[in-house]
Amino acid sequence: MRMWAQSHLCQKPQWLKSLLAAAIVLAFLVLATSQPANAIPAFARKYGLRCSACHESWPMLNFFGQKFKDNGYQLMNDRDSPIWQNPGYWPVTFRITPIWHRVSTSQVATDQSPTGVQKITSSGFDLSGLDFHTGGTLEKNFSFYVLPSSDPTAAFHFETVMARVDNIGNSPWFNVKFGKFELDNLLSEKRILTLTGNGGVYQIYHFIPQADGNIFGQMGDNQLGLEVMGHSANDRTRYSAALLSSNDGQVGLPYGAESYSGFFTFSQAFDFGKLGVSRFGFYAMLGGAPIQWLTGPTGGGFGGSIAGSGTNNKSYSREGFVGQIYLGEHADVTVVTQHGSDNAWFGQGYGDYIDGIATNNFTPGTLLPTGAQAPTWNGVLVEPHYVVSPQMIVLARYETIRMSQQADGAQYTGINPLGNYGPTPSNYGNLSTYTLGYRYNPFMTPRAGFAYHAEYNWLHQDGTGVVPGTNLNSSELLLGIDFDF
Repeated sequence: MRMWAQSHLCQKPQWLKSLLAAAIVLAFLVLATSQPANAIPAFARKYGLRCSACHESWPMLNFFGQKFKDNGYQLMNDRDSPIWQNPGYWPVTFRITPIWHRVSTSQVATDQSPTGVQKITSSGFDLSGLDFHTGGTLEKNFSFYVLPSSDPTAAFHFETVMARVDNIGNSPWFNVKFGKFELDNLLSEKRILTLTGNGGVYQIYHFIPQADGNIFGQMGDNQLGLEVMGHSANDRTRYSAALLSSNDGQVGLPYGAESYSGFFTFSQAFDFGKLGVSRFGFYAMLGGAPIQWLTGPTGGGFGGSIAGSGTNNKSYSREGFVGQIYLGEHADVTVVTQHGSDNAWFGQGYGDYIDGIATNNFTPGTLLPTGAQAPTWNGVLVEPHYVVSPQMIVLARYETIRMSQQADGAQYTGINPLGNYGPTPSNYGNLSTYTLGYRYNPFMTPRAGFAYHAEYNWLHQDGTGVVPGTNLNSSELLLGIDFDF
């Protein structure tokens, strides 16, 4: 779970804060004037398409946009090959979002509070990170995508670096992707329409039980590996299977050279007449990751652990169903379910020891405490959209994740995450979050995209406050200008 909690360094009069918030909201409403909408940059510049051809609201894809992506960023005509492109065309798009946001966190540890905790609320102007997108075809059926990305401080990393060979044997059923890429989630987190710290990710893709050491099953993170995918000519039926290094997308084999995971999907779309084309499918992420590390005085990592020496792999799984349901020309809803499970060793704090996230390193002869068991949970995500016009979309999201089995059972003899002996409360770590927002595009040409964005997110988690046993609440109001070129 990613959270943006900021220090409230100076107290402002209440009337001044209210006036500032009202002025910003009014400014965004006044600026939202109507102009023609066309297409996003990069690929739109190549093909001269309107934005509505590929996007329900950029960057979220519609059915045609998903088919274009599945074809390897090709329309399957003569303009796919770079030899037919205008010499002045350069397939590069950058995206950044200046924002104003107000962030509130219910419990932050502080020495100045008699109770040791205090609610912190701060507001002000800020920036998102910066993305440089470049992708397309090197030759017909040979495509690529590269995305150097930075955080708000301009610290860069490679979010995506992949090459793909399409239509092998002249068949759309056989395409191979190699490199670092987003997993084939039907609900794409990389094309998410929300921007707040907690609402800007899908919590169901990143959930980790409290005190669990397994970071390797985060479906929302881009991963390193090899993917085979295929689809019917009309893209109604599609599948994918990926072999991934169990390293959460990190380069240099920091964990173990013999740890692998798999990600598998299948979906089928159905035409429901005037309601539109809806898609239903399932996914499964299955794999293993190490809990044991060699150590030494020159080891690079936590507690002298040696990078790349991870062994003694333990299993984990994430599986669920996805439905993308269209309810006519203007409305749709996406539903994602998940059942997750980690090996009991992960639940006891073994796993990502190299970064110090996991607290334990397995040594020969170590035994699990009596009553230790595999933590399991169930989650549901519901995200409806209402397209007011090609320029404006209203969206909402509800996510809930409930622990079905904690890492310690009734006979548990170790110390639980609350610092006590005995089993953890059954609801500990349960999470709920609500998001509401809209995006308005005053214009969108083949050269650039621009959107006014407003969003509110509220998150609640049971028992994870700074004071043991208390709940954690956080909220964020965000107004921003999201643009790319």
